[in-house]
Amino acid sequence: MPSTSDPPFRCLLVANRGEIAVRVIRACATHGIRSVAVYSEADRDALHARLADHAYLIGPGPAADSYLSIPRVLDVARQAGADAIHPGYGFLSEQAAFAEACAAAGIVFVGPTPAAMRLLGDKSAARHLAAQVGVPTVPGYDGAAQDEATLTTEATRIGYPMLVKAAAGGGGRGMRVAGSADALAGALAAARREALAAFGDGTLLLERLLTDVRHIEVQVLGDHDGALVHLGERDCSVQRRHQKVVEESPAPGLSPDVRAALEDAALRIARAAGYTNAGTCEFLVSGDGQFWFIEMNARLQVEHPVTEAVTGIDLVRAQLDVAAGRPLPWRQEEIVSRGHAIECRLYAEDPAHDDLPATGRLIRFRPPAGPGLRHDVGYADGDLVPAHYDTMLGKLIAHGPDRATAIARAQAALLAYDIAGLPTNRRLLTTILDQPAFVAGTATTALLSSLPGGTGADAIAPPEALAAAVAWTLAAPTPNQGGTGSASDGWQQIGSWAIAGQGVVGYWLAGPDAMLQAVVADQEARHSWQVRVSDRAFHVTVADVQAGDVLVRPGDDRPGTPEAGRVGSATSEGAHVASAKSAAALPTRCGVAWAGQNITVILDGHHHLIRRAAPPAADARAGVGLSSRASSVVAPLPGRVVGVLVAAGDHVADRQPLIIVEAMKIESTLVAPRAGTIHAVSCGPGDAVAAGQVLVELAIP
Repeated sequence: MPSTSDPPFRCLLVANRGEIAVRVIRACATHGIRSVAVYSEADRDALHARLADHAYLIGPGPAADSYLSIPRVLDVARQAGADAIHPGYGFLSEQAAFAEACAAAGIVFVGPTPAAMRLLGDKSAARHLAAQVGVPTVPGYDGAAQDEATLTTEATRIGYPMLVKAAAGGGGRGMRVAGSADALAGALAAARREALAAFGDGTLLLERLLTDVRHIEVQVLGDHDGALVHLGERDCSVQRRHQKVVEESPAPGLSPDVRAALEDAALRIARAAGYTNAGTCEFLVSGDGQFWFIEMNARLQVEHPVTEAVTGIDLVRAQLDVAAGRPLPWRQEEIVSRGHAIECRLYAEDPAHDDLPATGRLIRFRPPAGPGLRHDVGYADGDLVPAHYDTMLGKLIAHGPDRATAIARAQAALLAYDIAGLPTNRRLLTTILDQPAFVAGTATTALLSSLPGGTGADAIAPPEALAAAVAWTLAAPTPNQGGTGSASDGWQQIGSWAIAGQGVVGYWLAGPDAMLQAVVADQEARHSWQVRVSDRAFHVTVADVQAGDVLVRPGDDRPGTPEAGRVGSATSEGAHVASAKSAAALPTRCGVAWAGQNITVILDGHHHLIRRAAPPAADARAGVGLSSRASSVVAPLPGRVVGVLVAAGDHVADRQPLIIVEAMKIESTLVAPRAGTIHAVSCGPGDAVAAGQVLVELAIP
């Protein structure tokens, strides 16, 4: 018999992409397993494809034609001689048909049995199983009747607010909240539409929406000999749009009795399902210790690293060993949690535009090193974040001997990330870790909804950042050309600018306006300028054009009218606050890079996106700048139209919903920018649309 120290497989195909594919590929390298990656046309140069021992093109960008194609995945597995397939999470990971197809092809599927996947993948069936073994479930309806009359009657019985959920799938998709009976029909339609698109199954269930509760999950692991253990619990209460943002282990503040009851409930459900391999039972827990089962995920979870950090168990290696038929090497009493771990999910998304996913090229992506830090990432410097998939760049995992240390390490690491080229949710993460409820360990699923507005975006760019952006733009090559920039090229390129999140508010002018303003008063030397921002003056030197290394030193702080010459306005709707560094006359170092046609400035760990803006009279088809007579609504990202709510000739109110677009797994409702009459609708349900494409034109009275 082979030794348990031997690799469980010779060759493993990873049927996924991004950070989870990188995670599994690196595990293969550690354990002497040959790795095979698959990639789509959109991921041709992706990190996971570069790191694997072998990589195969699997199809075009859309996941349905590549990562979700069972025949194509299996064809590559045969070509590569893979004896096992790890599905990661998402995509094919919870499709019993894929596990069965692997078995039929003589390839080991790294995951639970198809029977367990079918049972637990149906949320209604999983609820029934939990009830059978005496585990409470959230009050709701999970019956076979799916007509609107039945669902409406059941919703009235259960009571509002109501959570409408897809019975199949997970990841927050196919979930809608109905706060009242009037909102139920719309929630049912939206949840069913998204469930059909994501999972091919429009079956819905209803649950009473429990507010001010914690979301706690228990990691389980079982082998084919019937051994089953838990690896402790994780707190995943910090969520947005029903998707987890920050997770930690162990869950803070749980009493020993509640913790033991949750662990026992998870094992009872897993045992009743005949579960093998890694899985997670999820619960809602109230302040008085009551809990309710909500679902079991039959796969590896995104947040598995925090469990690894506190238990010292490599869950991917454990998955591979179990799939190879090896017994679990631990008894329950041998699994001990040490210290505390926190995971923060870092996304490319635009806080200036409703946190919509951001796509494009990452100029720089450099996670910091430090004690207790781990970074599971899917990207590196210069990589393209494509528009077809989830935009999670990676996960920061901070581990420490106690929770306070883990929080401090996570905060410091988030501030030290060097990211340029795309906006991210980094500031939202630092805001979460600063919240008193989170620090106290009492955060619930209501935490993010209780935060004041505007916490998702970095603060208004301070004058130093604005001065650095202006000077670097003059020195740097434009995004679409090589070579060294010149002042004339720079001013032509930079055009007019506004601070991210503040709207289209400023343009290049001949003199000062009433808002924050940057003015180049004089070029002192090559790559060195005197820049005035509002009533502050700076000497700015671009020390390294290619690296975006810019030094900003305070100059003459006397207010005054800028000299005639090149004048630029970079504006916001509020006054700036002078930084302590400027007041102390110390030099400030900024990191600057192109972000598409915009600029990212990194200052004191904060990332500021400075945007080019068009004047108000600009062609409305550009998506910015509204004339007094016409306006248009454009697609924010490449996507698919799933709903058209108006027709030509309709009179609409300000902010009235017009079009529903699904882009990157998120439905966005596009609204009227002001009251008016619909002049034309240029899209229909099911249409694929490009970013910036005009969908609706309005006539403004």
